[in-house]
Amino acid sequence: MTMSRFGSTAYSVLDLCPILEGGEAAEAFGRAVDLARQVEPWGYRRYWLAEHHNMPGIASAATPVVIGHVAGATKTIRVGSGGIMLPNHAPLVIAEQFGTLESLYPGRIDLGLGRAPGTDPMTSHALRRDNHQNGDQFPALLTELREYFRDPVPGQRVRAVPGAGLRVPIWLLGSGGFSAQLAGELGLPFSSAGHFSPTNMLPGLEIYRKAFRPSAMLEQPYVMVGINVIAAETDDKAHYLATSHQQAVLQMLRDARGKLPLPVESMEGRWMPHEQAGVESFLKLSMIGSPATVRAQLDSFLEETHAEEVIINSMIYDHAARVRSYEIVAEIFRGRI
Repeated sequence: MTMSRFGSTAYSVLDLCPILEGGEAAEAFGRAVDLARQVEPWGYRRYWLAEHHNMPGIASAATPVVIGHVAGATKTIRVGSGGIMLPNHAPLVIAEQFGTLESLYPGRIDLGLGRAPGTDPMTSHALRRDNHQNGDQFPALLTELREYFRDPVPGQRVRAVPGAGLRVPIWLLGSGGFSAQLAGELGLPFSSAGHFSPTNMLPGLEIYRKAFRPSAMLEQPYVMVGINVIAAETDDKAHYLATSHQQAVLQMLRDARGKLPLPVESMEGRWMPHEQAGVESFLKLSMIGSPATVRAQLDSFLEETHAEEVIINSMIYDHAARVRSYEIVAEIFRGRI
């Protein structure tokens, strides 16, 4: 691949606000602000935060609140949701929240939307209070939400204040074909959750591009893909750092979620063969290694996907090492590696 693809591909941050073993949520929010401030001058386009609930290792459940916290601590980087799980909320509430954010930080807020609950069924029920509002209602909820952002019309009884008339960019997020198809039909940008659903990534991108119809927002398809990247000075150090994420996924597969674990020298003896296969499948779309190794992996990935943008999740226990991983990625995209 020539330098032009790195130079023409945008790169962004996906932050789950990991809570570390031995740590608390307040510390995760402090690290988020520090990371956002450091990546801002490195050319990262966006800093997105994700809605997950009842997960001891993820602090960003109240996603709009954290978005405001990060946006208020930065100056130019776009801050948004990757994503808000729309069926968990009344569309009017989301319109008001993001209308407020856009009013506070004009031109810097993104609204990425998903249709999954972002949690387990029992917690989903606690969030939604009933079992009737689910992913099947997503298109109708999306239509209602978009109406609240349009200019108000005479006689309109319910308005989002603030929100009405504000041009908050809406993205659809997905790990399969449903949201890809819908995003294409509506002419919205699409973000594929390759960082946890790598098998469905390429089929989803194909569905989106085939279904795409130009809109007032987009004339051409725009794809962003979530990937995991753990970059360090050597391959060995990167693979050592990656064991924290591997252990976290292993906990999830065992239905024993916890805080992000310390890295270990080896995963050998920590998982059964079928568990190892499950973790490796979940994390298949991960670039792990030295700057040269990660550059080659990103090169191959961009050639395969032709993504306009990548959004990078780096679940690294040590904050300094996490910051350095994002710095290495920026150096790759800026042609310094």
